[in-house]
Amino acid sequence: MRILVLNVNTTESMTESIGREAAAVAAPGTEIVPLTPLFGAESVEGNYESYLAAIAVMETVKAYPEPFDAVIQAGYGEHGREGLQELLDVPVVDITEAAASTAMYLGHRYSVVTTLDRTVPLIEDRLKLAGLTDRCASVRASGMSVLELESDPGAAVQAILDQSLRAVRDDHAEVICLGCGGMAGLTAKVAERTGVPVVDGVAAAVTVAESLVRLGLTTSKVRTYAPARPKAFSNWPPRDLRS
Repeated sequence: MRILVLNVNTTESMTESIGREAAAVAAPGTEIVPLTPLFGAESVEGNYESYLAAIAVMETVKAYPEPFDAVIQAGYGEHGREGLQELLDVPVVDITEAAASTAMYLGHRYSVVTTLDRTVPLIEDRLKLAGLTDRCASVRASGMSVLELESDPGAAVQAILDQSLRAVRDDHAEVICLGCGGMAGLTAKVAERTGVPVVDGVAAAVTVAESLVRLGLTTSKVRTYAPARPKAFSNWPPRDLRS
């Protein structure tokens, strides 16, 4: 099967990192295709950037020329999953929901450790919308920006470890979810320090997507995610996206 893994920002090195993490857990025979949006911000850390990323991800998927079997939206707490489900007949998996639902198989309560504090409400809203908040102990911010995960990895890892330890000690979390696609690859370090299972959203989403494809299941189209009605769009897409 072929799975498209969509980074939500335009930083190519992060797309490559996400792709490596996805490929590392994919089953034999699964082709992982990491994609960078056609337009958008270098990092996504707020509502405006998230809504823009949602449009960019949808347009990038629409422009992909080859057949594919599933799509993963690799942004934590981001908008757009619902639009993709309307557009596509294949399974769509969001890493926020994949990580949290996986965590609930592993412990009574989970915590998310993410980047900046301003992203916490976006993640909380996504978990609430998905019905995954009842067993969420906390969403904690490391204080590190998305780009600092690459530019200052030592400080980023330490900040993530500190918040993960506090989530286990103070919030009684039994599982940690890494709340950013750019945190792919940190599971072993956090698990070693905290002593609890650690879920990376990209890895979890790959296994969920593969399972849905193998089961022959995809999004229901009878109501909420029915295809959009045909209609005219004014000045969309912009000229540079039509070429």
